Amino acid sequence: MHTFFLKPLRNKTIALLAPRRFEQCRLMGLAAAALITAGVATAEAQTANWQRGAFVYTADERGNSISAIDLAAGRVRTVPIPISPHNLQITADGKRLLAVGDAVADGHGHSNVDKAHSANDAKGRLLVLDTSKLDVKTAANIAVGVHPAHVVADQSGTRAFVTNAGDNTVSVVDLAARKLIATIRVGRYPHGLRMSPDGREVYVANVEDGTVSVIDAGKLAETGRIQVGNTPVQVGFTPDGSRVYVSLRDENRVAVIDTAARRLIGTIDVGRNPIQVYATPDGRMVYVANQGSDETPADTMSVIDVASGKVIDTIRTGMGAHGVVVSDDGGWVFVTNIVAGTVSAIQVATGKVVATFSVGRGPNGITYQSPQR
Repeated sequence: MHTFFLKPLRNKTIALLAPRRFEQCRLMGLAAAALITAGVATAEAQTANWQRGAFVYTADERGNSISAIDLAAGRVRTVPIPISPHNLQITADGKRLLAVGDAVADGHGHSNVDKAHSANDAKGRLLVLDTSKLDVKTAANIAVGVHPAHVVADQSGTRAFVTNAGDNTVSVVDLAARKLIATIRVGRYPHGLRMSPDGREVYVANVEDGTVSVIDAGKLAETGRIQVGNTPVQVGFTPDGSRVYVSLRDENRVAVIDTAARRLIGTIDVGRNPIQVYATPDGRMVYVANQGSDETPADTMSVIDVASGKVIDTIRTGMGAHGVVVSDDGGWVFVTNIVAGTVSAIQVATGKVVATFSVGRGPNGITYQSPQR
C-alpha cells in the first residue's frame, strides 16, 4: 500500500497520512461483500429530528470503506470499497457519490481493480457510486492521477475535478462517459479544492508551495496562482463567491482571499493544525476543523464570524477533527474525527455537539445529502 500524503505531513499531522499497515482491516475491506451496520454512539441522535432522506457520507481511509449515516433513522452502514478513500463528494442531484484514493492492494500485491486497468495501477482512482444502492460492483472505477486527494463535481454533474498530490495535477473526468478528458498542471502537492458558487472557477490548495491555484472551469486551464502562506490544505467559498477561506495547517491560521482581486487580504488565528473549512449557506460563519499533530491530536472546531473576521466560538468535537460539511439548510455542521473514528453532529443554533456516530476507521472527507433530493 502506498504511503498516502506522507511527504508534506511527516511529524506534523494525521490529516493526510497513509493508512498504516492494518492487515485485518484491509482483508475485511477486500473480502466483505455485505454492508456492515454500526450503531449510533449517542442517544441524543434519536431526538435531533432530522428529516427522512438526510444522509452524511464519510471517506474511511484507514478502513478502505465508505460510511453512510442515515440521520433520521440513526443508523450507519459501512461499505467496503476497492480504494483507500481520502475524500468524497455527492453530486448536486444527490444521485452519485464520488470517492477518490489509491487502489487497495490484495494479498499478492496487486491492485484490487479490474484486470483491464492493470497498466494504470500506479494511478489513483475515482469511484462513482449510485447513492440508492452503494453497489461497488456496478460503480465506475476511473484511473486519474497519482495519489488523488479531493474531488468536486460541477452543478450539472457533468464533470468531476480531482486533485492529484503525487503529480501536481488536477484531473477532469466526464462522468457520463466515465473517462478522463483533461489534465491541468497546478502548484506543488495539490490537495483540497472547491468550485466557485457560479461554477466558473475551481480553487486548489497547493500544500508544498504555499499557493492556491485558480482554474477556469470552462477552459480547463490554470489562470492564476495566489500566495497564501504555509501549508494550505483546503479552501472554502462564501456563498456569494466573494471570499475564499484557506486553512494554513502549520501556521494555525486561516487565510482570506478576495476573489475579485485574486489576492490575500488577511489571516485569522484558529486552533492547532486546521484542515478543512466550510461556510454556512447564509455566509455568516465559517467552520474550521483543527486536527492537531500526530503526537498531540486536537479535537476542536473554530467558528469564524465572517463580518468581524474573528473566531467567536470554539467547539469540542472528537479526537482528530478533520473533515467539515454544513447541511444545506444551515442548521447542522458535521465533522469527521479521524483518530476517534466518529462523526460529530453540531447544532448551529446552540453550538453544541448533539450526536456522535461511529463510522469506519480513519474518517477523512465528508459530504451531506439533502432530504429534498
